[in-house]
Amino acid sequence: MLCVGAALAFAPWLDGYSHARHPLALLGAHGVPHATAFAALAYVLPGLLDAWVAVQARGRLPDTGGFGARLGVWMLAISALAFALQGLLPLDARDLDGPASRLHAAAWTLWWVAFVPGAALLAWGQARASMRSAPWFAGAALLVLLLAALPQPLLPAAIAQRVALAAWLASYLVLSRGAASSAGSPPPAGR
Repeated sequence: MLCVGAALAFAPWLDGYSHARHPLALLGAHGVPHATAFAALAYVLPGLLDAWVAVQARGRLPDTGGFGARLGVWMLAISALAFALQGLLPLDARDLDGPASRLHAAAWTLWWVAFVPGAALLAWGQARASMRSAPWFAGAALLVLLLAALPQPLLPAAIAQRVALAAWLASYLVLSRGAASSAGSPPPAGR
């Protein structure tokens, strides 16, 4: 929710910014008003919180999920850290092919490259253990792959990016809500 709230709150500060046409990272680019605050609220803090969620979920995975589910959760943690890194390596709006923008693009690439196989492995491990959220993680992996990695003839890039981001963010919400529990099992302690 931090990421979505930051995007909505900071967009009016950048003249001419449109969620339908511009990448989210533009709000955190060098030279943009309040870019550092946006980057902290939209990327760094959510990324660190999601990494923590993934590490905590690792401890809740049943043994029947196997190695794939455990590896998948660690890859989700790496994806979350790469998301946070995007806020620490902002775009340079004046030089989109420059070194700063390339570092941001590398962090963005690591974000989805770690998430897609991580979510797929988690879904596979959860399916083996008859876990309720297996279809969610499989669908999120496919959606992020299709929208973040492949050209979009039907959707503008900015919209495709936001849909992929929404699927990614929702995955950590599912993970945080005890989605690692088996069908028919009680919710995790303390919930």
